[in-house]
Amino acid sequence: MITVYGRNTSSNVQPVIWLLSELNLTHKRLDVGGSFGGTDTPDYRKKNPMGLIPSLEDGDVTMFESQAIMRYIASRYGDEFWPSDPITRAPADQWMEWAKTTVAPNVVYKVFWQLVRTPAAQRDHATLDEAVATLRQIMAIADQQLSKHDWLAGDTMSLADIAFGAQLFRYFTLPFDRADLTALSAYYSRLTERPAYAEHVMVSYESLRAPGA
Repeated sequence: MITVYGRNTSSNVQPVIWLLSELNLTHKRLDVGGSFGGTDTPDYRKKNPMGLIPSLEDGDVTMFESQAIMRYIASRYGDEFWPSDPITRAPADQWMEWAKTTVAPNVVYKVFWQLVRTPAAQRDHATLDEAVATLRQIMAIADQQLSKHDWLAGDTMSLADIAFGAQLFRYFTLPFDRADLTALSAYYSRLTERPAYAEHVMVSYESLRAPGA
């Protein structure tokens, strides 16, 4: 049994659980982190010395870092998302990293943090405005890419879509001025029709909202 440690509202946990569900792998998720606590215990720190989420246990394998976890899962259990051929896999790898290092910091750690995790009176509007402007640029890149084919890295779904798509529920539901990007909107609409995405990514984040936000 695969065990994932992490709350279902975490943007780092959600892509891992989404992937497991897409692959129809038996697993369980334990509420850890945030208001649930549990990340500072000696036992948990053995799994994840950073005290963050998610962590994964799969038999004798214990891992942390969501991107590494997803690569492990897809490599071991379903190479349709992570091709074994390095040349075929390369585009998925680069877009997967782009989603994590370029898209996620702006969606999660700037826009989401300011609009949901920070009381309105304490928001850093300069940070928010900068992130919104940056998102208009980088989402235009995604839109251009998605105008060429149905998936971010090519004609088939890959880990790039798991990493990127996991950011889009918040991107499309947060109250800020988004560019009108036809291909990106159509892509998101297709994702929302996937049962695993609807269940594990389209999760209310109201429990994370700061008082006065």
